[in-house]
Amino acid sequence: MFSDVARRAHHRPSRPGPRRWVARLAASAVTALTIGLLAAPAHGATESRVERFVASDGVSLRTTVTGEAPLAPRPTIVEFTPYGKGGAGIPDVPGVNRLTVEIRGTGDSDGRFDALGPRTQKDVAETLRWACDRPWSDGRLGLNGFSASAITIYNSLHHELPCVEAAVLKSGTHELYRDLLVPGGVNNIVPGVGVLAMIGAPALAQGPERLFRNPLSALDTVLGLADSGLSELLHPTLDTWWRERGMRGNVNDFPTLVVNGWFDVESRGAFQGFQALREHGSRLLVVGAHDGAPKGTDGGADEVRAWWRHHLVGDDNGADREPRVKLWVADGGRETYLDGAFVRRDADDWPVPGTRWETLALDATRSGRGRSLNDGTLTPGRARQAGLQSYLSLPSLITATDVPTTALVGAAGLNELTRFLPILTDMTLAEPLGLSYVTPPLREDVVSVGPGSVELVLSSTAPTVPLWVVVSDVGPDGNARPVATGRLSTAFPDVVTDESLKDPETGRIVQPYNDLTHARPAAIGQARRYHVELWPIGNRFKRGHRIALHLVGPSLGSLPSLPALNTVDLGGSRLHLPVLPESDLGRALGR
Repeated sequence: MFSDVARRAHHRPSRPGPRRWVARLAASAVTALTIGLLAAPAHGATESRVERFVASDGVSLRTTVTGEAPLAPRPTIVEFTPYGKGGAGIPDVPGVNRLTVEIRGTGDSDGRFDALGPRTQKDVAETLRWACDRPWSDGRLGLNGFSASAITIYNSLHHELPCVEAAVLKSGTHELYRDLLVPGGVNNIVPGVGVLAMIGAPALAQGPERLFRNPLSALDTVLGLADSGLSELLHPTLDTWWRERGMRGNVNDFPTLVVNGWFDVESRGAFQGFQALREHGSRLLVVGAHDGAPKGTDGGADEVRAWWRHHLVGDDNGADREPRVKLWVADGGRETYLDGAFVRRDADDWPVPGTRWETLALDATRSGRGRSLNDGTLTPGRARQAGLQSYLSLPSLITATDVPTTALVGAAGLNELTRFLPILTDMTLAEPLGLSYVTPPLREDVVSVGPGSVELVLSSTAPTVPLWVVVSDVGPDGNARPVATGRLSTAFPDVVTDESLKDPETGRIVQPYNDLTHARPAAIGQARRYHVELWPIGNRFKRGHRIALHLVGPSLGSLPSLPALNTVDLGGSRLHLPVLPESDLGRALGR
């Protein structure tokens, strides 16, 4: 069941001095440019050729095909990218060509960027038909995607995608609104601005080429990027515009290897994407994405190459017989995970069959830990001491409370900074401004893997306020290290029951599918029940550690909101925590 990669005591590397930290920061910034790249050592001379494809509406897209010299008919991996001619990085697989397609309005492609919408989706199908018949293609195509490149494919699956034999989609969203840009109805402004910057920078760098070739294309590029940025603000609810930028069914039948990370900025989307594609022979590999992979591992690169060799080249290497779900579970938090401490778990499905959702009540009984406004307790079953507890909704420290955004920029140098100043990513600075609820020390290990949620009965002095919850692993040193985040605007109290995941034993909603289509602000002081979705958690809480839930103000990475006083009714508030069948949380808590 489990393969323990970090059973030995974990020792953190010594903290570098300021000069060494600056040098590491610079090196990490360079490393960040290759996040997600799975390139293998060169195996011979290569040849690249730029070819332009003209879509059915007359727009010209730049494509670059690369392969062993001379170019010849071979299986070809295709990536549709907004990141310019470099793309996100197609793995170099012997005997396979690589085709990078710069999507419209980005890089050196004409047309107007439509935020991965209907016109780009149509381009995907048209370009694949063209690529299938090129002299360098043998008619077998694969689809590679990382982040926006993966989102492009998820969004296009309702079109028939010709000649595709298999895909590898790393990170990416199932619903662009819910999984990245406005999760829980809370505007995720820092990742949103970052995405536009990553798209705009290559477009600017390749601007001279585009202007020389087609001077009129510059206006389309500028207007398309500007329109995409404004659209996020002009469409605050999950409307038709957003639905067109999500997965709308799948009419294809090829297997997909879905690669993801527990702390990834788009982690929810990849898990949901796998669930939508699993019937087609797809696999889920959770080893890291934007959030990085554990030290001493290749981040799944060998498994990705084996997937391509099997499905495109025809190698009988067993890639199709691997476990359907392979999880590298964190062993105490993101930082220890990156340092190489993790446990391995294989499964037949997601969520892992046999998962139980343990209910822990928010209890006013003091835990004795004393690091928050209330110092509350997480209690199995019902709260021993209920009542009302309040906290101010003020902006919280992004590096502590916003795990997905923190992980996104980690490889750009933040990880080195937090090695020098670990106080930035544990809850030491954020916890005193909110409420916390903590279990007693665990008597045995508890492995928590799966989606979860927090139910809050809450009133506020503002009609709309972002609710922000964090689950942490509290070590023997007393420091709380975040392992999962959830958020929800109080304008969206409703849940789509049929789309939500329910605990098969109790029937309770444990992964809510919040209705984000219509805002319904509360009256000031009105208590309502909110179901806050936790993005998937994958962590082993070790013996002697504690499990903590924090209620804090929204991350500085989200769109600012007015301060408010939130009041929680403990009598109806609880955490639904996923626990694997081989763990017993009740026994670990002495119940």
